[in-house]
Amino acid sequence: MKMKNKQVNQIAAKQKHRDELKSIRRNKPSFDRIAPILNQKPTILIVCEGKNTEPSYFSQFKLATATIKPVGEGNNTLSLVNSAIELSQKGNYEQIWCVFDKDDFSNNNFNNAILIAESNNFGVAYSNQAFEYWLILHFDDHQGGSMDRKDYNSKINKLLKPFNLNYNGDKSKIITEEIFELLDGYDENIGKERKILAIERAKRNYDQFDNNNPSNAESSTTVFRIVEELLKYL
Repeated sequence: MKMKNKQVNQIAAKQKHRDELKSIRRNKPSFDRIAPILNQKPTILIVCEGKNTEPSYFSQFKLATATIKPVGEGNNTLSLVNSAIELSQKGNYEQIWCVFDKDDFSNNNFNNAILIAESNNFGVAYSNQAFEYWLILHFDDHQGGSMDRKDYNSKINKLLKPFNLNYNGDKSKIITEEIFELLDGYDENIGKERKILAIERAKRNYDQFDNNNPSNAESSTTVFRIVEELLKYL
């Protein structure tokens, strides 16, 4: 009887030892490398009518929590919106914006392009007549009355002359780094950032018009909408 009890005790002791080893192995710290978790920034797609001016402007926004992808399509109004629809199906974007001008395009094409873009949940940053009007508002408190786009380049260069800068709007139509820094800078005379002044002026002018018919809202621009949105990601 004593021998049997001794064997039982030995078996129980061995089992206890095995259980203890298993417990140690389960609780043993792992030194395996943990794969890093990549927090990808959301991408904002900006489909632009112009191949140079608008992409060179938007690409210089330095966002901390989003990535900008400006695309210069060289298309206009309805063609541009259709291009945006195609691009939206090929990528994963936080937001999609269409940036285009009234220029000499028909009222119906311009208005319909806005409606179609909005029906696809795209943001719309239009200018009547052209994008350069948005640049002018950084320096000049234009009250929203008619200003032909043929006068934009000379107007911009007159405003840039005190800073020894030139906008080659007839040819390259590039917003250089120096011009962008000026647009993004501070107006000492008024005591505000120029982009904030442009936003305020563009909003005021926009509110002066019946915006159910944007084709008749000259001069106006809704580029302030996309700029306000981008500033949220700084």
